[in-house]
Amino acid sequence: MDDQVVREWRAAESASDVVLLDGFHPLKHALRFGGEVRRVLTADRAALSALARELAPDVAVALDALAVELPEARLRSLAPRLHPTGVIALAVRPSVAANRAVLAERPRRAPVVVLENPRNLGNVGAVIRLAAGFGATGVVTTGELDPWHPTVLRGSAGLHFATAVERVALPELPAGPLYVLDPEGTDIRDLPFPDDALLAFGTERHGVSAELKERADRLVAVPMQPGVSSFNLATSVAMGLFHWMSGRR
Repeated sequence: MDDQVVREWRAAESASDVVLLDGFHPLKHALRFGGEVRRVLTADRAALSALARELAPDVAVALDALAVELPEARLRSLAPRLHPTGVIALAVRPSVAANRAVLAERPRRAPVVVLENPRNLGNVGAVIRLAAGFGATGVVTTGELDPWHPTVLRGSAGLHFATAVERVALPELPAGPLYVLDPEGTDIRDLPFPDDALLAFGTERHGVSAELKERADRLVAVPMQPGVSSFNLATSVAMGLFHWMSGRR
């Protein structure tokens, strides 16, 4: 029986549209926000059920119906860096077409966060978590990093399923006024963000590219004390989204 479970998992994970959910919280959010979860494996089904009843009773029944128990040693053969909650799952990644349709819909009631060529998987996950929390329309990235990488999903706690997350090229950015965070811009305190804005952020080391700055409708600066070189990417996004939300009161 265990061998069959492992074979079925390996066959399912090879699908191009499947992503790994590593730990309870990504799985919880995938179920809560309508993700299609195909497999759930746990080292302790009773403990997982109790955790769901305590922290996410809204998905406890669905989770219990999906969960299959597997000895921890076999589970670690599928996920060597097993999360402390002892559960892994496979879910279907929303299609590119579906995400782009959400991002393109107008009028837009909340901004889209643009990350130009991000490098740190954990930072991207934190940004997606922030975007979901603030109710942003979505997060788009440019460059080589896959925003649906398992480490990004872990960093977002699975909140990819609560917002639209996609990788695009700069010419493919959704429509809307482009507000680029840059030290040469207008003080953020003097410039409200419209609901349909694209809020663009560069890397902590290099900032935004000349190409993105040229495309900007407005450059926006967050004040920093002298000698401080940059804010963490997720911190900058949080300030931008909070500034937008504060203007809607």
